[in-house]
Amino acid sequence: MISIPDYNATVNRRQFFRKNGTGLGVAALSSLLGKSGLGAEGSLPESVSHFAPKAKRAIYISLIGAPSQLDTFDYKPELQKRYKEDLKDYLAKQGERLTGMTSGQAQFPLAPSIFKFSQYGQSGAWVSELLPHTAKMVDDLCIVKSMHTEAINHEPANQLIYTGSMQSGKASMGSWMSYGLGSMNEDLPSFVVLHATHTSPYANVQAISARLWGAGFLPGKYAGVPFRSKGDPVLYLKDTAGVSRELRRSMLDGLNALNRKSYENIGDPEIQTRMQQYEMAFRMQASVPELADMSDEPEHIHELYGKDSKDRGTFANSAVMARRLLERGTRFVQIFHRGWDQHNNLPRDLTSQCKDVDQGCYALIQDLKQRGMLEDTLVIFGGEFGRTVYSQGALTESNYGRDHHPRCFSMWMAGGGIKGGQVYGETDEMGYNIIENPVHIRDLHATLLHQLGLSHERLSYKFQGLDQRLTGVEPAKVVTDILA
Repeated sequence: MISIPDYNATVNRRQFFRKNGTGLGVAALSSLLGKSGLGAEGSLPESVSHFAPKAKRAIYISLIGAPSQLDTFDYKPELQKRYKEDLKDYLAKQGERLTGMTSGQAQFPLAPSIFKFSQYGQSGAWVSELLPHTAKMVDDLCIVKSMHTEAINHEPANQLIYTGSMQSGKASMGSWMSYGLGSMNEDLPSFVVLHATHTSPYANVQAISARLWGAGFLPGKYAGVPFRSKGDPVLYLKDTAGVSRELRRSMLDGLNALNRKSYENIGDPEIQTRMQQYEMAFRMQASVPELADMSDEPEHIHELYGKDSKDRGTFANSAVMARRLLERGTRFVQIFHRGWDQHNNLPRDLTSQCKDVDQGCYALIQDLKQRGMLEDTLVIFGGEFGRTVYSQGALTESNYGRDHHPRCFSMWMAGGGIKGGQVYGETDEMGYNIIENPVHIRDLHATLLHQLGLSHERLSYKFQGLDQRLTGVEPAKVVTDILA
């Protein structure tokens, strides 16, 4: 029987090629190319960057719970004449999938939006009174009203839109960005996650997990790094009392020496990942406190974002933090804002949710624009699916709820080579089906990658014998109509 030390010392075929691919050859290449040649400063080798990017970085504002498109961007005035019309027979003909929350309803009364809509900008986009600040910037936005997905419940829908698959274990969108683009700042993560608080005590808050920002089968260093809204942004940011920076450096050097020996014996790339993460954590102890200290933000910036921008964890504060991260070289920032699941009392709860994010989103776009950053920063805003035109539960003239609706929903995008001042796609007279220019989740992913200089068909990672991709193996297309 072979001993454990002898077993660890053996080298199989895969480890042989891995070691030779990450050893002297890479060292020689790095000496010829320098840091920028390996992407350390944001420029990638030509073999990785597929074509000239329109965007260098992105912010994804994720509205967990799925906002109602019928009460925000998809204006259907004719529905007022059909108030309380029972859609039961219509739904049966459409082959509607009902969730467990409405499958037992005897009737499905049509619920027109109670909110006023007006047209704005040169595009004449219809926007609800719930979003007055967003309405002011429609000429900066591309509003897509024809998004669709297969998932009808939150967990699989969120996994699909943020990882490209309803199955667990896949790499998140932000991890793919980090993997494909590399870092522009060695002292900060390339992918950062912010969790913004909601203000309504009544909000129906959906649980989310690290699967939505995890690296999946990619090396762990590409996972999103969550910044906390209370206390230190990152745990263990400060050294223990009595431990100097010099001592911490010495400890890491010793630990890295041990890890290098383990890697030489075993060849597991995750050992390298851990070494890199230790080094990143050491550098973040110096970079993150400066990042998190917003005392250098002028008062007019706080006025732009609103009074909540000074309060840690609010959406406005998270938006300012996202801009600061991008300025310092972070590639991808994802802001999660929960509480958008309005199955009942939608007028009360959707009003509160929109108020949380409306001014912050407007300020973020204007802030990026005035700094000359919007043209190469892609901003995306939306949820995981839409809401039904019929009411869940009782319907009155002042109150209603809406169930899940994957057939169509609305999102907006801005900057990063996206053509502003346009409304793309259309739904039928009830906001039930798409009748023009459908955009699937996979198309959104393909377009996002394209704007960042990456082909969704070529950006892949070998895992379990397959060339894994964000868009998977099903058809996906870049939505060229919305590109500037």
